[in-house]
Amino acid sequence: MMNALVPALLATTLLAAPLLAGCSAADTPALEPIPGSITYGGQPRTKLTKSPIGSAVYNDFYNQHGEHVYETYILQPDRSLKLTRRQIVPDFP
Repeated sequence: MMNALVPALLATTLLAAPLLAGCSAADTPALEPIPGSITYGGQPRTKLTKSPIGSAVYNDFYNQHGEHVYETYILQPDRSLKLTRRQIVPDFP
């Protein structure tokens, strides 16, 4: 019984590995700034000189549809902000 199970598991693993390799986070496109984003129109003129590299910066605002937008930025080594996460939440009572 075990001898028949091992080749089946091996075959399943060999078939699934290439499919899972395509699911890496590196393949996801970068988030683009939208009106209200800190980096909309370019990086801010002032640099966060006292914050440690890798710090998270949070921003929230309402978009043109009245939805609440939450964004997370990470401070890069060159002191620029990288938009890493955006969550849009309908804002009704």
